[in-house]
Amino acid sequence: MPDQLIWGMEVFLNGLMAGVLYALVALGFVLIFKASGIFNFAQGVLALFAALTLVGIMEGQVPFSHLINAVFGTDIHHFGWHVPALFAILLTMLVMVGLAWAVNHFIFRHLVGQEPIILFMATIGLAYFLEGFGDVMWGADIKELDVGVPQGINVFIDEVTYNLFGYGFYIDNLDLWATFVAALLVIALVIFAQYSKHGRAMRAVADDHQAALSVGVSLNFIWVMVWSLAGFVALVAGIMWGTKMGVQFSLSLIALKALPVLMLGGFTSIPGAIVGGLIIGVGEKLFEFAIGPMVGGATENWFAYVLALIFLVFRPQGLFGEKIIERV
Repeated sequence: MPDQLIWGMEVFLNGLMAGVLYALVALGFVLIFKASGIFNFAQGVLALFAALTLVGIMEGQVPFSHLINAVFGTDIHHFGWHVPALFAILLTMLVMVGLAWAVNHFIFRHLVGQEPIILFMATIGLAYFLEGFGDVMWGADIKELDVGVPQGINVFIDEVTYNLFGYGFYIDNLDLWATFVAALLVIALVIFAQYSKHGRAMRAVADDHQAALSVGVSLNFIWVMVWSLAGFVALVAGIMWGTKMGVQFSLSLIALKALPVLMLGGFTSIPGAIVGGLIIGVGEKLFEFAIGPMVGGATENWFAYVLALIFLVFRPQGLFGEKIIERV
């Protein structure tokens, strides 16, 4: 088998793995958009905040320790214990549910019936608040996150591909686990949205807030539920990305990578988020592999946005999005 073809197969598989990580972030956008029609600019910061909280709980860090030390002249940073990863994840999920309640109670329940641009601006303000709040609460230093997810080259796959093709495929264990977790999330969310009572209520709220209220749907409950689900997805994405690149404030920028994923898959489709992520992940890796050397490289920085721009021109609703026709 020619070396170029073998290398291309490896690039393709690694692109699939990268695409799953993009899709994990995009899922949070889709959930909130389906339920409220809000484009949640704060989703990337939610992933950062969840990862910061998880690390802080695992390490037994004192919340606001930097502020306390600065005000009172103390030197307190940790309680002196370490919390097991699984228990810390459960505690972080409770924190994200509490955050979802606070976001609904203090912000969005006062904005029912407002124009979408008002709701969008509210999420921008929320994003900057959470970023600053996370900085004050847990500190701005880069943190290492290890919840026991396997990392490094998968030796088994390397041996299998070497026996089949005479060449080892280098696939990261973390990417394989991210693929498995994302697949479970998608299946669970699709079943929930399509077949559960609360899932149908979520779709009703997305269509018309006032009409949903008139038939007895609790808007407050639906929004808390959806923001909690988005927080859970953000926690999973924060774990994967935080394990991969460390928990740092640039983690919030992964939301920018989710934008072209949403444009391809559609803002209202959970499977579309996965398909869009896979297309972006594979496309940018293969484009960098085939075309990058001809144009000086670094094509991964802009390929996804160019592809999304093309989709906006020819199919603005995305592959799986709903095409809305308004008659005047």
